Amino acid sequence: MLSSEQIQRYRQDGFLALPDFKSTAEIAGLRARAEKMVDDFDPASSKTIFTTHEQVRAVDRYFLDSATCSSCFFEEEAFDAQGQLKQAKALSINKIGHAMHDLDPVFGAFSRGPALAALAAELGLVEPQIWQSMYIFKQPGIGGEVGWHQDATFFDSTPISVTTFWFALEDATLMNGCLWVEVGGQRSPMRERFVRRGDVVTMEKLDLTPWPDSRSAVPLEVKAGTLVVFHGLLPHYSAPNRSAHSRHAYTLHVTDGSTAYAPTNWIQRGADFPVRGFV
Repeated sequence: MLSSEQIQRYRQDGFLALPDFKSTAEIAGLRARAEKMVDDFDPASSKTIFTTHEQVRAVDRYFLDSATCSSCFFEEEAFDAQGQLKQAKALSINKIGHAMHDLDPVFGAFSRGPALAALAAELGLVEPQIWQSMYIFKQPGIGGEVGWHQDATFFDSTPISVTTFWFALEDATLMNGCLWVEVGGQRSPMRERFVRRGDVVTMEKLDLTPWPDSRSAVPLEVKAGTLVVFHGLLPHYSAPNRSAHSRHAYTLHVTDGSTAYAPTNWIQRGADFPVRGFV
């Protein structure tokens, strides 16, 4: 699937964009299923907000349990001062996470298959293990900023092996909050580690290397159907969406089973719910 030039570019830049990886029909099926999940979600069951600011304070039992569920999280700006939704529920959800790939057949079919298995092998994942899935809405007008971070912060292993598979379900543009990355930034150290001990989660500072700025970051404007794969140490970011158009995306976080997955990572799986790969 990948040419030698693409593999070299991935190793050098830390990411690779693959247009037309998913068909219009596949995207429509996933979007329809996500819409049904949101429609079935009762806002009274949880008003948990997803935010990358003050991350640890945002962790609650609902978040921790989502490791093995399909849970909805609200945008930061979804509620007014009285705690009421400012717009329709369907336009208030930040994301669904984090185990749809193992719990839902539509998400499972989108998340697995020969093409993804072959791609993972070409990227050097000997034993791919899909730990997390997220359907991200990036809602029009209120889509929240996702601050600079590295995915290895949340999926530590020895050596680092986490790889992100980011599927554009709609065109991602500068206007609606596309990804920004630091080209070659995967060679920088891991700055933080998200550590869970029991029900207590802390963010440990590991390195004071500054995050990228406008001089070193580049935007990834991609068309719907594009798959962006990137190394777990690659710093990335997305701005708030103040446009009238959403920016739906779907992500998988995958480690290599031949590496040692940290027992303090927030997502763990037992024998009753084993982690699986692309096949």
